[in-house]
Amino acid sequence: MKGSTVTRRKNSSSNPIRRSNRLQDEVYREMYLLESRRPGSEMALALALLHAWIQTECLPQNDEIRVWLRQICPLCVKMIEASLGNGCACGTVTQ
Repeated sequence: MKGSTVTRRKNSSSNPIRRSNRLQDEVYREMYLLESRRPGSEMALALALLHAWIQTECLPQNDEIRVWLRQICPLCVKMIEASLGNGCACGTVTQ
């Protein structure tokens, strides 16, 4: 029985749709924590975004997750900058 649980976990982690959903969940979770003013959440959100971009290279061609990341990243950058009180020091963020 224990072996079947391990096999299910292994198979679920190799499922590209499930991996994409987990990446999105991670980013949304960090966005929520930043919005809730959790200390250190700026760095956690930045790391979640970087992690998501890196992991997309390991997924089969999945343009949906890349399109989503291109859309969400500018918003996340603005959230991080606002939380840090910097405004947008680098000009406007382009997509």
